[in-house]
Amino acid sequence: MAENKGPGGGPDRWSQDVTEGSDALDLEEGVFTWDDPARIAASLKRSAEASGRRKSSPYRSAMSMLTFYVNRAGKDLDAGQRQVLERAKDELRKAFGRA
Repeated sequence: MAENKGPGGGPDRWSQDVTEGSDALDLEEGVFTWDDPARIAASLKRSAEASGRRKSSPYRSAMSMLTFYVNRAGKDLDAGQRQVLERAKDELRKAFGRA
């Protein structure tokens, strides 16, 4: 993992390292760039249920990773993609029967 240089810390981006190398979930490549909220939610659900390394329930792990990505992308996240990811949260709740 890259050295933590803090917010805006140059070329070594710790949040990108977390997203790409999470010890809890093996994510499909580009999952947060997709434009289909249901597909994003289904992928996160599969990843969370398949993981033997997560420390909480599959639902919490999947939702935490999605929320982490949205929060860390911050102002750099395109408004349209932010909307897709927010809808993916709703789809994730439905997928786990928590709607």
